[in-house]
Amino acid sequence: MDDYVNKEVVEIDKVIEGNQNGAMRRVTTETHPSVCISPGPDISGRRIYRMVAVIFGMLCVLQVTLNISLRLEYCLTEERDQQQSEKDEKFSIPGWNKFESCWYFVSSESKTWSESRQDCMEKGADLVIVNSREEQRFLFALNKRFWIGLTDNETEGSWKWVDGTPLITSYWMINQPNNGRSVSTFPGEDCVVLQNGQDQPEMTWNDLNCVQKHFWICELCKQ
Repeated sequence: MDDYVNKEVVEIDKVIEGNQNGAMRRVTTETHPSVCISPGPDISGRRIYRMVAVIFGMLCVLQVTLNISLRLEYCLTEERDQQQSEKDEKFSIPGWNKFESCWYFVSSESKTWSESRQDCMEKGADLVIVNSREEQRFLFALNKRFWIGLTDNETEGSWKWVDGTPLITSYWMINQPNNGRSVSTFPGEDCVVLQNGQDQPEMTWNDLNCVQKHFWICELCKQ
């Protein structure tokens, strides 16, 4: 009788153990249903590849644009330098002198102030305008008496340059301008020469009658 009871108990224990193991397997399967079929890593990889491809394409477009821009800038610079060189060659001839960014033509003959200015304009220039102390010293060093582009022929005593700007800084000789008060042969002195043979380069201007004939100097400044 005892053996029968013990046998039944053992069978019951096996059934219970089997049911527990089965339940545990079901719980495990239900709790982790997607362990073997998850598509996550594969999808993330494709997104990264697409992003890299887009960035690479943008970089290529940027590089091409940069290359085109640099090429255009190079061509423009080369063309500008060529034009500058041609201008330099045009005025690198006897009679033209360079100071800073301007060129100066000193005549070898004498004319009236109006005739002198006309000659300058035919050369694409004009009578010289003195804009600085340094330019005045440069002109003085040429050691020649010549007309400059300063006149008061419109209003007596109101000196203006040939471009219409009023005189601000002047380099008159002592007792000049005097409008020819001491000379009766040429009454009225409305045009200016830069006088040579002076001791002080900043005191060399003299007003004379515009119909007198003197050398002149043309000025052409590059833009």
